[in-house]
Order: sequence, then structure tokens, then C-alpha cells
Amino acid sequence: MHDLFYIFTLSRLAASSHGSHRCIVTATTPLLFKVSQVICAEPLKKKKKVDPQVLRHREERKKKKIEKAIKRLEKNASQLKPIDEIDVPLSLLQEKEMRTRTNPFISEVEEDYRSDLLKRWCQYKQQQSVTEVFMIDTLQESVNRALEELHKESEDLWLEAIQIDPFLIPFHAKGPVRTPPIKDYDAPDGEYINETKKWE
Repeated sequence: MHDLFYIFTLSRLAASSHGSHRCIVTATTPLLFKVSQVICAEPLKKKKKVDPQVLRHREERKKKKIEKAIKRLEKNASQLKPIDEIDVPLSLLQEKEMRTRTNPFISEVEEDYRSDLLKRWCQYKQQQSVTEVFMIDTLQESVNRALEELHKESEDLWLEAIQIDPFLIPFHAKGPVRTPPIKDYDAPDGEYINETKKWE
């Protein structure tokens, strides 16, 4: 075993003395072979000589191809992508006269009445909003004072009082709407089919 190790050591020294030549190293045992990077290298491939006229012809073809693409882009630059949502269907253009409505005549007295009614309605809604805000602030202040007094009396009762009432969550309110309801109206549920055309 010592003789074998001595032989490998001599072979390593001999290989290292030759500089950057190829060498196979067995560091620990004869079964462990390490290949140097020089063995993995390949000789450089010889460059093929290409005729300069062929190179010039290739460059001219690339240049023509790029110029052709630029001309095609410049030609289509002024053309915009059509938007179907903006284009009016031909059937609606044909029914334009049938669908045209004439506005009813409104006298000057009626216009003054409507404008005065709108002003009074705005004043009423403003006063209503101010009253509601004042009432909410008053109630909130009363609740805070009551909770402070309750906290002084009993902390357990105060902790119970500040808990959220689960029966107040399913709250429903119905009030006046801006437009009257449409009878037998099937409201959309939000689903839609995307039919947008893709342009390249």
C-alpha cells in the first residue's frame, strides 16, 4: 500500500514539473480520479473564411428588411384601431328620424317655478343634514357620558355595555329614491361576457 502511494506521489510531482500539461490526480485513494480543466478544454475552432461580397450581400438584405418594416409601420401609423363601442350601428343611423324626439315647450313661468322649487329643495336638504349631524353629536355625547358614569360604578357592566350587539348587524332601511321603481325589472347580477376584439 505504501509503495502504491509512493508511486502516485511521484507521478503527481512529475506531472506538476511539466507545467500546465494534462494530468490525472489521485489525491486520497487510487479510485478517486480528478480531471484537470485542461483536459476538459477544446482546441479553438478555425474560423471559416467568408467571401466579403457574401457578407456585404447579407448586410444589404438585413438593411432592406429593416427598411421594409419601417415603411410598413409608417404606412399604418395614421390608421387607428377601430373601437366598436364608438361606431354607431347602421340600423340606428337608419332609425335616426324615427327616434328623434322634440322637446316640449316650457314657458318662462314654468322655468322660474322649477328653479325656485329646486332652490327650496336644496335648502330643505341642507337644513335636514345639519339637524341630523347635530342630533348624532348630541346622542354620541350622551352615550359617552353614560359610559363614563357606568365605568365608575362597575367595570364589568361597562365591559358588557361596550360589546357589539349582534342583533343590530342585519339592518335594513328603505327610503325615498331618486326615480320610481320599474315593475318586473330583472336587475343584472354583474356577470358579463367579454367580446372585445384583439388587434395586433
